[in-house]
Amino acid sequence: MRTPTRTAPKPKPITRTALRNLIGQLPESELLAAHRYLCYLRDEGDPFLRALKNAPIDDEPETEEERKAVAEAWEDVRAGRVFTLDEVKRELGL
Repeated sequence: MRTPTRTAPKPKPITRTALRNLIGQLPESELLAAHRYLCYLRDEGDPFLRALKNAPIDDEPETEEERKAVAEAWEDVRAGRVFTLDEVKRELGL
């Protein structure tokens, strides 16, 4: 005769509310560690941030043309010849 096996109950899905409650129960001394770990999880889960993190270092020297373009851009900023993101969106009807 075969003895029935017990299966472990399925764990409840983790919700943001459950995580917030857990964070609320942490001692103050562990908040920095929790923050760092949550930031790590957030950043590792973002494919764009992961690609930036793993991108090779740009080791090509800046050209004279690039230096001039950067200098012109900074001059535009100093002279106020720039647009905010909101202004650009309005102009484009977004």
